[in-house]
Amino acid sequence: MKMIQAIIKPFKLDDVKEALKDVGVTGMTVSEVKGFGRQKGHTEVYRGAEYEIEFIPKLQLEIAVPDEKIDSVLKAIQSSANTDKIGDGKIFVLPIEQAIRIRTGETGDEAV
Repeated sequence: MKMIQAIIKPFKLDDVKEALKDVGVTGMTVSEVKGFGRQKGHTEVYRGAEYEIEFIPKLQLEIAVPDEKIDSVLKAIQSSANTDKIGDGKIFVLPIEQAIRIRTGETGDEAV
């Protein structure tokens, strides 16, 4: 089992959610985050004054996935979050040692 962390542009959430639903993902956690990568922020003009925005608003998705679904989930996220512009985000895949559903006590893939 793996934990997929995806950092995406906020307006792509609905597209990613639909793509994940199509490949059988039944749940995810979404957090509002800020950060920067190669784009290193940007400038905005507000009431005639320029402001440097260093941390760009993004969304972080966390999805626990059984090993057999990893490839389809990664492809779904990459294709649905892609805008072909800088700042589209990143996907990280991390191992999960154990998962437990609190309500029932189920463990492993059954807990997801």
